[in-house]
Amino acid sequence: MHSSSIRHLFVNSPIGILKISGYNEAITALNFQDTPEGEDNNDASEVMKDFAQQLEEYFSGKRTAFSIPYKLEGTDFQKRIWQQVYEIPFGKTVSYLDLSIAAGDRNLMRAVGGANGANKLPILIPCHRVIGANGKLTGYAGGLWRKKWLLDFEIKKEQPQLFEFTNEVLTSEKV
Repeated sequence: MHSSSIRHLFVNSPIGILKISGYNEAITALNFQDTPEGEDNNDASEVMKDFAQQLEEYFSGKRTAFSIPYKLEGTDFQKRIWQQVYEIPFGKTVSYLDLSIAAGDRNLMRAVGGANGANKLPILIPCHRVIGANGKLTGYAGGLWRKKWLLDFEIKKEQPQLFEFTNEVLTSEKV
């Protein structure tokens, strides 16, 4: 039993409006929205406000993982897959086949895809990091353009800077 009714918090992001849903003690969903629903954020819980702050840090490149209480309803199999997806490092990808093999049977790809598609907390449980075995982007509840944006964003942030540039002008002098 929850200590309060479900609440919502709307935040702007580079990939559209994000609707955070949850209770006082945990986040339960994150949905992508193309247009605002017009609700105000005055009843948002501290947990929701904290998650909004962490999302802002993520999108500004200051955070690569989240630390927030969350609760998901699902089967034991879905929860196992979501835990595996949660552990995919920032800037990395795995395939549905990789997750199937890790779950114990390479033939579980459809079940893994179904579990990934049922994830109600994208970004927090980074299902955008799961791609086809051929390296192609497949399925994403927020739309493939968001999946591509998130992957491009994370990969760019993970790339080491090979050269350091300065504003100094190089000159050559004849001796």
